[in-house]
Amino acid sequence: FGFDIAVINGALVYLRDQFHLTRFQTETAASALLAGCVAGAGVAGWLSARFGRRPALGVSALLFALSSVGAALPRNLAEFSAARFAGGVAVGVASMLSPLYIAEVAPARIRGRLVSLNQMAITTGILLSYFVNWRLSYLGPDAWRYMFASAVVPSVLFLAAMFFVPESPRWLAE
Repeated sequence: FGFDIAVINGALVYLRDQFHLTRFQTETAASALLAGCVAGAGVAGWLSARFGRRPALGVSALLFALSSVGAALPRNLAEFSAARFAGGVAVGVASMLSPLYIAEVAPARIRGRLVSLNQMAITTGILLSYFVNWRLSYLGPDAWRYMFASAVVPSVLFLAAMFFVPESPRWLAE
């Protein structure tokens, strides 16, 4: 979710020009993801308790991919903000459930390291989004669309990985 959080930074200038946004509208567009994070974190516990950690994380991965496409193809600010809000829900769910899942499946002797690697993966995603945005910025005024669309790649990798991990033993025991 680090990629999803940071991709807006390179795209905002293009987005502002494309939709002729005021300062307030630009701030709304940038903060829609964060509002979704609050909602996602709020429902993540219920989702994981009801359906399991693995399926909830899988839904989060799918929502990441769909919101990336939605943010790349909007016709107006409302569509863009809705897509980013949905991406924020995915971020909120993943930010709550990823460390929880790792803590529940990891052996005690490496649990701390694996949770730390989760945090490192987030910051690596942020750095990667800056690099991708820089490379895509040369594509012209529609570069922002490609920036958001590029977030589909880590989303699909996350979704694919969810097919190869077991359900949390703690959830199964509950």
